[in-house]
Amino acid sequence: MRKSQAKKLPLAPDARYNDKLVTRFINNLMWQGKKSVAINIFYDAVDKISKITGEDGYEVWRKALGNVTPAVEVRSRRIGGATFQIPTEVRQDRKISLSMKWLIRYSRERNGKTMADKLANEVIAASKGEGAAFKKKEDTHRMAEANKAFSHFKV
Repeated sequence: MRKSQAKKLPLAPDARYNDKLVTRFINNLMWQGKKSVAINIFYDAVDKISKITGEDGYEVWRKALGNVTPAVEVRSRRIGGATFQIPTEVRQDRKISLSMKWLIRYSRERNGKTMADKLANEVIAASKGEGAAFKKKEDTHRMAEANKAFSHFKV
C-alpha cells in the first residue's frame, strides 16, 4: 500500500511583486540552493525586458508564461503489445510547471552574455509568440492533434 501524498508547502510571495508565481519561477530558476543569485537573475531580466520593450516587464513575463502554457500533452500507454501516444489534458498545476521549466530551459540554451540577458530575450520572444519555448508548446499541441485517434484509450 502506498503512503499518503506529501503535503504541498505554501510558497511565500516575492518581495517586489508580492506574487507566489514569481517565487515559484525563481525556485525553478535556482541552481544548487543559490536563491539570492536566482532572485537577482530574475529581477535583472524583468528590468531588461522593461528597458527593451518599453512596457511593464512583469506584465510581459506573465504574458509570456501564458503563451507558453500547454493545454494538452501526449502520454505513452502500452495496450496489447503496442505503445500508443494518448493525448490528455494537462492539470492546472502541471501546466504552470511545464511552462516555467520550458522558459528556463530554452533561456539557458540561448546565446547571450548573462543568464538575465538570455531569460529576458526568451521571455520577450515568448510574449510575441516566438522563440523555442513557444515552439515546444506548439509541437506538443501538434503531437496531441496528430494522435487524436487514440484519445478513446484515455489513461
